[in-house]
Amino acid sequence: MPTTAKPEDVLVTAKPTRPPRVLAADDQQPILDAIELLLRPQGYEVDTARSPALVREALLSETYDALLIDLNYTRDTTSGKEGLDLIAEITGLDSSVPIIVMTAWGNVELAVEAMRRGARDFIQKPWDNERLLVVLRTQIELRRALQQAERLEAENRLLRAEGRPEFIANAPAMQSVLETIARVGPSDANVLITGEHGTGKEVVAQTLHTLSARASRPMVAVNTGALSEGVFESELFGHVKGAFTDARTDRIGRFELADGGTIFLDEIGNVPVRQQAKLLRVLESGEMERVGASRSRRVDVRVISATNRNLQAACAAGEFREDLLFRLNTVEIHLPPLRDRREDIPTLAGHFLSRYAQRYRREVKGFAPPALQALIQYAWPGNVRELEHTLERAVLMTRSEEIKPADLGLNSARPQDQNLEELSLEDVESVLVRKALQRFHGNVSQAAEALGLSRGALYRRIEKYGL
Repeated sequence: MPTTAKPEDVLVTAKPTRPPRVLAADDQQPILDAIELLLRPQGYEVDTARSPALVREALLSETYDALLIDLNYTRDTTSGKEGLDLIAEITGLDSSVPIIVMTAWGNVELAVEAMRRGARDFIQKPWDNERLLVVLRTQIELRRALQQAERLEAENRLLRAEGRPEFIANAPAMQSVLETIARVGPSDANVLITGEHGTGKEVVAQTLHTLSARASRPMVAVNTGALSEGVFESELFGHVKGAFTDARTDRIGRFELADGGTIFLDEIGNVPVRQQAKLLRVLESGEMERVGASRSRRVDVRVISATNRNLQAACAAGEFREDLLFRLNTVEIHLPPLRDRREDIPTLAGHFLSRYAQRYRREVKGFAPPALQALIQYAWPGNVRELEHTLERAVLMTRSEEIKPADLGLNSARPQDQNLEELSLEDVESVLVRKALQRFHGNVSQAAEALGLSRGALYRRIEKYGL
């Protein structure tokens, strides 16, 4: 239960606010020097740029609380076009960063046009120092207040939003995950969720969608790694009648279904290289074509993807396009395995027990202490998914009102550590699938080929055994 902090506790634990960081852009060095001399003694960190190109470069590597932007950068130019175009470009990337325009005295019309394109305020050259400081301070405080309100709203929605998936995460190892979800959930940023099989990547994707402004629109999930090359384009982009032999009617693809909402591309690391280029085009331009169509369609989707593969290593090996990775992981969220968040196991186990006791109408109330201890001590190679399958089976198999260790079917030794003759046929198959996935570092296509299975058949076994 939350406790109320005492004032003295706040004084001890409050984090100091970082100094505001400002980027000043002007083609005249004396003006930049004057801005630095004015702002640095006031506690500001100041970066400078003498061209729009250098502004763009700075924005790629730093986050700023405010920008001071001149409108003209080429000698003898007074149209302001360079600055106006730069303002439109910056607001297109981040509409929350306040832009303050610096313009020559008397050129108010140009300043008004700059504000129409996204600037928040303007100052005239030569400026009044006090006015510049007041404008800058006001805009930065306003932005920080809006950011704080957005974070609080996201955290509240994370805790109380109706219809959101159950997301149980109290362990210290999950706190950074919760903070990132609360921060990026309300945005439209593309998110790449990484982690081992069964760690709950789809639950995180659903939570991100629920927190976003797109929550009223659909989230369309597609296991991209399980799609064969022959149906990849048709499934994602749709097709028109007659595009190929079996195309008897028009079909809408997953991207169009998700228009205005979110598309969740699961197992993105297993998409064949030839198909990655087609996916990249949609992410870059927002345009796609149904198979067999002669015109493009625009779609507005937020892309959340997930993989258990190390995509940086896959890029180095030539198995994944680096430019596609850049488009997917504006923000990356890594989910730790269940063995690194054991504090969550009792709560997760209780949640799954309640779910399946209700589903199967079984009078199961809880766990015998040795059973709960066994759950906490087990290695959970299949993570949360394996825990869920274990509890579903235990609810069905138990003959009492509480789960006993024998109901769980857990062995202290993992199946691959036992003699072959001690294993059931399903255990042997589980071992083979697990070893193939380990050998090929989670590459489902290669593991399926080694096992003599189709990718779809291997995915079904991965789900079956909680891998």
